[in-house]
Amino acid sequence: MSYLDEIADKLGKENYHKLAKINNPKLHEFIARYVKLCNPDKIYVCTDSPEDIAYIREAAIRNGEEFKLAIEGHTAHFDNYYDQARDRKNTGILVPKGMDLGPFLETKDRDWALQDVHEILKDIMRGKELYICFFTLGPARSIFSIPCVQLTDSAYVAHNEFLLYRPGYEEFVRLGPNARFFKFIHSAGELDERKTSKNLDKRRIYIDILDDTVYSVNTQYGGNTIGLKKLAMRLAIYRGSQEGWLCEHMFILGVHGPGGRVTYFTGAYPSLCGKTSTAMLEGESIVGDDIAFLRKINGQVRAVNTEVGMFGIIQGINSKDDPILWKALHSPGEIIFSNVLVTEDGRVHWIGKDGDVPPRGINHSGEWYIGKKDAEGKEIPCSHPNARFTLNLRLLENLDPAIDDPEGVVVKGIIYGGRDSDTWVPVEEAFDWVHGIITKGAALESERTAAVLGKEGEREFNPMSNLDFLSIPVGRYIQINLDFGRDLENPPRIFSVNYFLRDKDGKFLNAREDKRVWIKWMELRVHNEVGAVRTPTGLIPRYEDLARLFHQVLKKDYPKEAYIAQFTLRVPENLAKIARVTEIYRTKVPDTPPILFEVMEAQRQRLLEAREKFGDYISPEAFGGI
Repeated sequence: MSYLDEIADKLGKENYHKLAKINNPKLHEFIARYVKLCNPDKIYVCTDSPEDIAYIREAAIRNGEEFKLAIEGHTAHFDNYYDQARDRKNTGILVPKGMDLGPFLETKDRDWALQDVHEILKDIMRGKELYICFFTLGPARSIFSIPCVQLTDSAYVAHNEFLLYRPGYEEFVRLGPNARFFKFIHSAGELDERKTSKNLDKRRIYIDILDDTVYSVNTQYGGNTIGLKKLAMRLAIYRGSQEGWLCEHMFILGVHGPGGRVTYFTGAYPSLCGKTSTAMLEGESIVGDDIAFLRKINGQVRAVNTEVGMFGIIQGINSKDDPILWKALHSPGEIIFSNVLVTEDGRVHWIGKDGDVPPRGINHSGEWYIGKKDAEGKEIPCSHPNARFTLNLRLLENLDPAIDDPEGVVVKGIIYGGRDSDTWVPVEEAFDWVHGIITKGAALESERTAAVLGKEGEREFNPMSNLDFLSIPVGRYIQINLDFGRDLENPPRIFSVNYFLRDKDGKFLNAREDKRVWIKWMELRVHNEVGAVRTPTGLIPRYEDLARLFHQVLKKDYPKEAYIAQFTLRVPENLAKIARVTEIYRTKVPDTPPILFEVMEAQRQRLLEAREKFGDYISPEAFGGI
């Protein structure tokens, strides 16, 4: 008896034939095992056909996980009040005895965790329908692509994935037994009267890197359940570390330069640090906003977006600062809004949206009104700070035509950015690849935001904005990044940005739109078309170049006083940062590459010499240009 024959009664004739068309016994074995364990009442196998995808969309409405809004194609979904962000405590990389990933990675004993999650999964889908869906990470028929199979009892989760990823059923059929695929098992578990996950004490998000499998149970929040997103990153990082390519928490942006030139940048920023708004800059073109695969091909770094959609934070999106997203979010088209405020007329509102906050509606807390407080006495905002929207990038008018290029785009620049109130200048170029990976990427810190459970505002160590998603030791990850650029004749330039620098009174020194100028300066730098000022920490813009760009891009003046305030070198804060970061690597990352300490010490010495000569706070005019 074949694996499919074992579950033929639950599959039915049509679904049986859909799976039988894929000649992959390992896939059939995986599906049969979890059908028998989870015990759904019925199964739906989704191919790439519009009819099958429509079935998923309609099931989310029929099951009550989503409901329709006033604008055609728009739906809303609510998660449990306490299921609104990535759950670090109950998320773990499964490791066998003897494997140590270091203190920053949450790990679980593999034998114990597999037993734990399989006990929870037993009969968890009884009374429900199981959706079996197929996708690819990256474009199909590409060296970048990874086939994926998702098993879930949540039509909401499956609906998200059909907006975010390329369909993969035909890719599985084409590859047959040669498919090396990632596997995802998810159950929302028992639902309450609002159709949200009920048993959060049994929430588990386990990543088995040895078996290319992700388990997610008793949760609906996208960051815990949309398996191909951050959960798949752990699988891809582990595979890439063995094969010599990178999976990074990066957008891919086409920056339009002089003469119709398009130059591609990737950028890594923690959540709520300007990543999506940079990927969506007016006048530029987006390839991706979140996750990139990077490979070295014919002496160049090339990148693809693993996704074709956006699962974005909606807080703060407004018509002035985000005109392209604003237009998409207010036009007909398939969009899921999660944990926003929904008014009686089927409209949505969120923190930072244009206009007054409606006095009442429904949100993640249930019936809502201004001034409502939760059980802890904390006032509940109209939408959750981590409220989201999901859409396909094809709804955006600035989508880059290279989105599905199987060869990817050539990367000329890499940007690291965080939420930093007192140290980094708004934009700075590293001296070289090694200096950039260490002082911009490996030294990245950011003030905590609502996207992660815990206290907001605390400064967090977050190398490459990827710490939450690593599945290899931090030191090894840093070394892999260092090695990645060393045999390239012209590696991408590395930059840092900081949109959150404040003055001594706490006032932001950057306007939100200033990032349009910083990106244009970086584009000119990678083509050696503007000079720079050499400081102890890197290369910063010359005033005259920025003044010209502010006129060209934003049609406004750029006072010399603003330049000096923004680009003053803050020596004490930079020295404190070096001390913090170096101490972390010295005490908590036992496999830190020795060159990291050498590069950080050299930067410390340059800062000390500058302080001796100019003082603690040094105007950019004190340094010479190049």
